[in-house]
Amino acid sequence: MTQKQEQLSKNQQIVLSIIEKAKGPLKAYSILYNVQRRGIKAPLQVYRALEKLIEIGKIHKIKSKNAFIACKNSDCEISKATAFSICNNCEHVKEIKNTKLSKYLSNFEDNSGMKYKKYNLEFFGLCKNCKLKQ
Repeated sequence: MTQKQEQLSKNQQIVLSIIEKAKGPLKAYSILYNVQRRGIKAPLQVYRALEKLIEIGKIHKIKSKNAFIACKNSDCEISKATAFSICNNCEHVKEIKNTKLSKYLSNFEDNSGMKYKKYNLEFFGLCKNCKLKQ
């Protein structure tokens, strides 16, 4: 168990475990359904655990799906820039780890001079498997 996991509450550990074992993004109520037999009964308990896990970089929220996925990028704990590729066909979600993209986003400033501190980008297309099936 890592130091970060040792600092997690029991509910946070349970929720993280469910998300890490999932084959794809999970919605909050799917998580609640899966953790009820382990003592978490209220939606608020799940949402609090999710908020903390996002805050410490253990999971990400896929906004377009209103779902959560485990972080597969060890750099995320220090980076606020996250990007995902999402297949339009099979809905497979993968975290993009690209140093050029991260560097670009960390220095990005829009035309009004606004500098951004946090990013959550979602790119949609066809994954390699779905392209091959066409």
